[in-house]
Amino acid sequence: MRNTHQTLKRAASLYSTSQLKYSASSTLRSQTRLLHAQFRSLSSAAGSQVVNSPAPNKYQKPDSFAGRNSLLQATIAADAPRNDWTKEEIREIYQTPLMELVYSASTLHRRFFDPASVQLCTLMNIKTGGCSEDCSYCAQSIRYKTGVKATKISSVDEVLQAAKIAKENGSTRFCMGAAWRDMRGRKTNLKNIKAMVRGVRELGMEACVTLGMIDGNQAAELRDAGLTAYNHNVDTSREYYPNVITTRTYDERLKTINNVRQAGIHVCSGGILGLGEDDADRVSFLYTVATMESHPESFPINALVPIKGTPLGDASAAKSETGEPESTVTFHDTVRMVATARLVLPGSVIRLAAGRINLTESEQVLCFMAGANAIFTGEKMLTTPCSGWDEDKAMFDRWGLRPMLPDELHGSEKRQHAGTEVGLEQERADAVRMAPSSA
Repeated sequence: MRNTHQTLKRAASLYSTSQLKYSASSTLRSQTRLLHAQFRSLSSAAGSQVVNSPAPNKYQKPDSFAGRNSLLQATIAADAPRNDWTKEEIREIYQTPLMELVYSASTLHRRFFDPASVQLCTLMNIKTGGCSEDCSYCAQSIRYKTGVKATKISSVDEVLQAAKIAKENGSTRFCMGAAWRDMRGRKTNLKNIKAMVRGVRELGMEACVTLGMIDGNQAAELRDAGLTAYNHNVDTSREYYPNVITTRTYDERLKTINNVRQAGIHVCSGGILGLGEDDADRVSFLYTVATMESHPESFPINALVPIKGTPLGDASAAKSETGEPESTVTFHDTVRMVATARLVLPGSVIRLAAGRINLTESEQVLCFMAGANAIFTGEKMLTTPCSGWDEDKAMFDRWGLRPMLPDELHGSEKRQHAGTEVGLEQERADAVRMAPSSA
């Protein structure tokens, strides 16, 4: 029995060591799986030998939840993203006890990304208000009285000046949003937007736009201008979507996303918490994104900031003791969504978007631990407040975080090559780069 315990201890040590080097090579991955199997086998053997023996300690450490959950184990051990998720699998992960869920997501996150690296993004509203859509959360709809005045599109020079300020403050992605339904009949606007995109790229920044629905030809024009990413959220589940928007179908959203992907532009697509959806809708929303042909490069998570005058804002105010709209999204909702998204979208950048300003610093940091690795920072979002650059810089300094560099491979290239020889070679290089110095 002593030999069994010694062997078990040795296997555990080897297993732990191999886990630390897990991303280094395919050989180590195979060794880790073998050691894992040996560890479980030896654990079982040791357990059977001590059934009738007195326990050495009164306290017996329980197995971890992950150890008892084969789906979670397999998810944590993933070498590359998968696109064949079922709703039942996502629901099982989503319902994992929160502490174990965050730990599991953090474990996987460290295999795909540098956990200290967080991308800083700045969003500019280049055309405000006057939108014909009836999105029940949006203050820019012409259908609601929110005090937002419609404006013409900003000039190219104005946009590039804002991009320069964002770059000076550490942002590496500059996002431009225009409030309209689609790009039909907007040739002059598209010409100006392409000039904006080229100017942002010349600054050495990533360029992202959100312009409503676009067709394949418009997507190709934006690609040729150098566009990095196109944002088009699915917002919520297919089932709940008609309760939020009636002027654009769910399939129209998916068609735009497909047009963007076919043009070779990175897809940025996520959703909004707090629209009145339930947990089943959140699972279904994740299912939509996780089963796309290829996962979005970026997955923004918004927590609704209800605005007076919108249907959702007025409904919130009617339930509030103060008579003012109040967010119903809890921190637990947000971090559960972040962690689940990280586990089912391991190669996607997960962005804390609207509503981050309502999180405390420690809550934001737990979201980073759970897999969030991008934030919007600057003066404001489209029509809602945003945490400022100085505030975010101070938070980064306190917690040992740093802005993600534009050329870091923990982005599109790594996701594209995950599981291939190119990807494995880069994993080996990353393992050497990130290993502690022996000095």
